[in-house]
Amino acid sequence: MNTQSKIANDYIGKFLTPFQRRLLQKRLQEVLLDSHRQRIEIMLLADQGQSQTAICQILGCCPATARYWMHIARAGMAHQWQDCPIGRPKAVNEKYLERLKELISHSPRDYGYSFKRWTASWLQKHLAKELGIEVSDRHIKRLLKIMGLSTITKKINF
Repeated sequence: MNTQSKIANDYIGKFLTPFQRRLLQKRLQEVLLDSHRQRIEIMLLADQGQSQTAICQILGCCPATARYWMHIARAGMAHQWQDCPIGRPKAVNEKYLERLKELISHSPRDYGYSFKRWTASWLQKHLAKELGIEVSDRHIKRLLKIMGLSTITKKINF
C-alpha cells in the first residue's frame, strides 16, 4: 500500500522537528526494506496526529510496532530510526561456534578443570566467561547436535 499520499508534506507536526520530518520524508524516496519504510511511515503518521489504531489500519502493522515507533517519535529520536536493528540479535556467532567445537575436542583438564569430560552446563559457563555470550545449556546441546557433536563419549566395544 502506498502511504505516501496519506503522509502530507506540509504540516505542523506534533512530535517531529522540521529537520526530522524532512529527513524522514527524504528517506521515504529511497529504496528501503519494508520494515524500515514502515518505521518511517509510523512516525510521520503519528506526527500528523493519527492514533495507534488508525496507523495499524493504514499500514497493516501490529499495535506493538506502532506503539514503539510512535514512542520514538514522541521522544524526539526519530532521526535515529536506523540505529535500531531489525529482529532479535544473534547471540551465537561464528567465533562462538568455532570455540565450542575446539573445547569439545579437548579435555576440560586442558583448561584447568578437575573433571574428565565436558557437560553442556560447564561448556556454557566456560564460554560465557571467555566470550561474554550467555546461552542456556540446553542451547549448547542443540548447537552440538547441529554440529554432529556431543558431550557423551562413545564407548568402543571390541
